[in-house]
Amino acid sequence: MSGMRLPESAPRIAQRRSGRSPPLQRYPCHRDPADSAADSLTPCRQPSPTAPQISQRAGIHPAPPLDHHYLDRSPKHFRDMNKLPSRQLTFRALLFVIVVSVSVYFLPRTSENHYVFEEGRPWSYALLTAPFDIPIHLDSLSAARIRDSLQTHFEPVFTRDVTAEKTIVSDYTTRLNSTTGLDITPSQRNQIIREIRNIYENGIVDRDTYSKIASGRLPSVRFIHDNVAISMPTSAYLSAFRAYEHLDSIFRDKGMHQALSATHLSEILQPNILIDTVTTRRLLEEALQKAMAPVGIIQQGERIIDKGDIVTTRLATVLKTYEEIADERGKGTISQHYYPLAGQILYMVILFGALYGYLYIFRRDYFDDDRTVLFIMTIMGLFTLFAFAMQAAFRTGLYITPFTIVPILILVFLDSRTAYFCHLIQVLICAIITSFALEFVFIQFIAGVVAIDSLKDLSRRSQLIRTAALIFIAYAACYAAVEIMQSGSLSKTEGRIFGCFAINAILISFSYVLMFLVERVFGFTSRVTLVELSDINNPLLRELSEECPGTFNHSMAVSNLASAAAGRIGANVQLVRTGALYHDIGKIKNPAFYTENQHGVNPHDALDQIQSARIVTGHVREGLALAEKAKLPQMIRRFISEHHGAGMARYFYTTYCNAHPDGNVDPAPFSYPGPNPQSKETSLLMMADAVEAASRSMPEHSPEAISALINKIIDSQIAEGLHNESPISFRDVSTIKEVFAQRLRTMYHSRISYPELKKASSAEADNKKL
Repeated sequence: MSGMRLPESAPRIAQRRSGRSPPLQRYPCHRDPADSAADSLTPCRQPSPTAPQISQRAGIHPAPPLDHHYLDRSPKHFRDMNKLPSRQLTFRALLFVIVVSVSVYFLPRTSENHYVFEEGRPWSYALLTAPFDIPIHLDSLSAARIRDSLQTHFEPVFTRDVTAEKTIVSDYTTRLNSTTGLDITPSQRNQIIREIRNIYENGIVDRDTYSKIASGRLPSVRFIHDNVAISMPTSAYLSAFRAYEHLDSIFRDKGMHQALSATHLSEILQPNILIDTVTTRRLLEEALQKAMAPVGIIQQGERIIDKGDIVTTRLATVLKTYEEIADERGKGTISQHYYPLAGQILYMVILFGALYGYLYIFRRDYFDDDRTVLFIMTIMGLFTLFAFAMQAAFRTGLYITPFTIVPILILVFLDSRTAYFCHLIQVLICAIITSFALEFVFIQFIAGVVAIDSLKDLSRRSQLIRTAALIFIAYAACYAAVEIMQSGSLSKTEGRIFGCFAINAILISFSYVLMFLVERVFGFTSRVTLVELSDINNPLLRELSEECPGTFNHSMAVSNLASAAAGRIGANVQLVRTGALYHDIGKIKNPAFYTENQHGVNPHDALDQIQSARIVTGHVREGLALAEKAKLPQMIRRFISEHHGAGMARYFYTTYCNAHPDGNVDPAPFSYPGPNPQSKETSLLMMADAVEAASRSMPEHSPEAISALINKIIDSQIAEGLHNESPISFRDVSTIKEVFAQRLRTMYHSRISYPELKKASSAEADNKKL
């Protein structure tokens, strides 16, 4: 069966089921029965008659005999699968370079001397020995504890500011002598100055220092004299405020109290015992350096850690020291700066190159479509940056990151196999930033498999909630399995990891919002949207049922008929079901001009054939206008424009030809705008639409009559070339005919007639009474 290419915004359903890209097909010509043995071997390209050529014939002539392999189609409608325009190739190359460059730019820079590890977890690398002597320092917690203790209890060094002391005493003496109106004697003046000198000789300190002295936390202070530390008691030290109170309390004379107040002594007194900040800082740093000195050494060639060993706090400190020394030794070398970067670039090129290779070989229709390639690369690139940011912000960031959102979105808009492959590539990309790569790949890949398998038929929001719960269970089970293998029990398992898994599951539930954004940005249409559009309470369908009840019933019947056949030929069932409901919405504008909505009066009787044909064929344009106004997806609009293709309103054309037998009839006024069906789905709708409408006017509905009608209508469409541009095969056509026949026979099956109750004769009634 030949492959199918749906509209640009939709995936190929046939490939989704077959799992491979279709090969180029050979289309056999119609030959005599004697040549049938060579039909499958000899390729040819026989042009089919165009619609205008067929339309010039009056009436429908019998279709030529069918060769049930593949429909004959014009080669101009098929792209050379081995070539892409240079613009598209440039776009893909540029997109590849951008995604790889951005991913590498935000990767952590590592080298051969850098390892990604996590304290409390097994070492995932090979045996590491010391290439040089490595000092063993205190771990960060112990070092912080000692640093805090030293800074809290370290005694500062003080110094006496003799200059300030002399200046303050001199200035106050001048103020005291120059102040007039004081009621004190010269001897009392001298006594005041003498007491101030005594207080300064004892020492005045700042308020904070005095509070420590008063509380007993600072019984003595240190002074440095000739590089010798001298400890001095602090019992005689006062603050400026306490010094003023002391002076005020020792003088009994009222005049002396007034003199202290009038000269504002409280504002003049300033500390002369000050903290020597420079010396204190230097001594504190020396003390810290001494306290932080190495507590041991790992000699060159000595074992540091081996694979599987638990990274303890001490080993984590040793490893960090090793990396710092290695970085210092390697500064300026090529291997330190360029080799790690080159390795990361090569790593990303290989992974994204593998993704391009998969699309090119197995999903060529995706690779050929600009929007699909842009969608895949954008979502994977952005999610890679999000994962890097989460890991940089949180120690358990990779457990919180909802990696399964990527395969869910790709599954919804493309197919499951592509979702599997993209998820694997995404996990391998992000595994580079974790120290437990094998465990990470195992856990994330299983979670992705669970997500894809549980959402293969997403049609309701509630399915996402169920999937999120299943993903949480998968995460928890896989993580528990890894812990049991590595630690032998779950006793060392961190409970917050399961909390991270719960947050992860909650974030997955919001992927429904991302589906909406993807639909708006990339123009895709999800199955969920198709299901929502198929609700008959949709405003447009409700208007169709109210304004055109006959057309609405016809659309429902066509939807059921076409969707039944779609499942049998590998087409998109939900797309066909929804598209069929909307294919005739254009009849809302002129409902009375269509027989299914008429009630005895036919308005076409008052019009000529050309006017009638213009109104009937115009329902396609009217339908497209309504679809645009209602913002229906492009893939639904194609059902409206393609369900008649470039065919003709045959009734009016034939009537006009019969009325003008000698004229050269132009078929254009009687033709639909087209285009002809471009996909299996729209071809199927064209067949179902014509068959369902014709079956209503059949005088009898015997199985033979139904089969003959189906064959006549579909074979005529094929003979007119209406399906030449659709990748539908003769095998599909045969299947469609069988399904249509079964459905119509069921719809029009004969029913038994119920007998009427016969009334008894009057004589029999009299006998019964007796």
